[in-house]
Amino acid sequence: MPTRKQVKIAVDHTAALERLLHLLRVPGVTGQEEPIGLALAEMLRTVGVPAEAIHFDDAHQRIPEPTPIGNLIVHLPARSPRNATSRNREKASPLLFATHMDTVPLCAGAEPKVEGRRVINLQEGKTALGGDNRTGCAVLVTLAAELIRQELPHPPLTLLFTVREESGLYGARYVNPADLGNPAFGFNVDGRCAAELTIGAIGADRWTVDIYGRASHAGVAPEKGISAAMILALAMQDIFRTGWWGKISKNGREGTCNIGYIGDAHGRSAGNATNVIMDYVHVKGESRSHDAQFVREITAACQAAFQRAARKVKDCEDRTGRVVFQSRLDYLPFRLPDDAPVVQRAVRAAHAIGLTPTLRVTNGGLDANWLVKHGIPTVTFGAGQNEIHTVQEFIDLDEFDHACRLALALAVLS
Repeated sequence: MPTRKQVKIAVDHTAALERLLHLLRVPGVTGQEEPIGLALAEMLRTVGVPAEAIHFDDAHQRIPEPTPIGNLIVHLPARSPRNATSRNREKASPLLFATHMDTVPLCAGAEPKVEGRRVINLQEGKTALGGDNRTGCAVLVTLAAELIRQELPHPPLTLLFTVREESGLYGARYVNPADLGNPAFGFNVDGRCAAELTIGAIGADRWTVDIYGRASHAGVAPEKGISAAMILALAMQDIFRTGWWGKISKNGREGTCNIGYIGDAHGRSAGNATNVIMDYVHVKGESRSHDAQFVREITAACQAAFQRAARKVKDCEDRTGRVVFQSRLDYLPFRLPDDAPVVQRAVRAAHAIGLTPTLRVTNGGLDANWLVKHGIPTVTFGAGQNEIHTVQEFIDLDEFDHACRLALALAVLS
């Protein structure tokens, strides 16, 4: 491969780290984003973004879960080179830079501390840190700060900070592309390594099952009961036996299936006494695959297994249990071509700042899944997240610095 020309992309990393540490301390778990949203808006104003360029959209009014604020959207008009006579930059479609502002609930109460070239959590062993995705938030604020501080020429840019990513990619799903200025393509900051360019991601369904049985005294009259627990057990045995559980491979197609919650509909135990036949269980599960049709087949197989199980469990009067199975599309899979303009721009920018980019496809969902669905081809790159969603989480500051430089290179280099 021929040697790629590198360029000097300078970032004030001390200021970027200060932003990161500040944002890590601000509460804002998924579904409770108002504090972090307001903190981001204030930080953007502080670095010089005009107040009129910053607004929250109305996506929270469409999201089917309680959400206090909408997505934070920032419009940065084009800046032409000094003495330039062309207005091509002003007329160009904007570039989108996206990240999500929420964290998983485990991050509540995190206390960041710098230790060498890492940010660790003083509450290690008790809470996660929140690098997923306060690293992305700090990168985007730093991008705006450096463009303004250095007066760098750039095309129109839109910054998007989404809500409720962790609980279902809701912010990206319900954003109105017109509110973003109809970007030509986008870059999403979310992950570990800046040089790992994610150009594809898996698709998923989420589903719930309400299992209705019939209560009776388990010692005196068990024959009068219909056990919801037994219906669940038989359904899971059926799903496992027929090869629809865990890692699935059928006829050259692959996917996964999991049940992640068993209880009642309010987060409590499904039953409350050993001497009562359990009459109700609420189950939450998911199906995933890079093949959108196979996702639906996995979900359908699970639904059929629960329905078969309900018909098998009967009381002494031959009455059966009942299940209500509901599924919804969580996100569609996507795969950008290696030679797509957005991919090639990301590759060039990575090389320009001395990174060696690799293209990858992930088995996790990203805001990019919905941005691509909205017609915005989007590449995702990381910013130092490690051991996310665990109490051992830390941030790699070398990767965070790389991400800040990569974002700036993507904005200013054609």
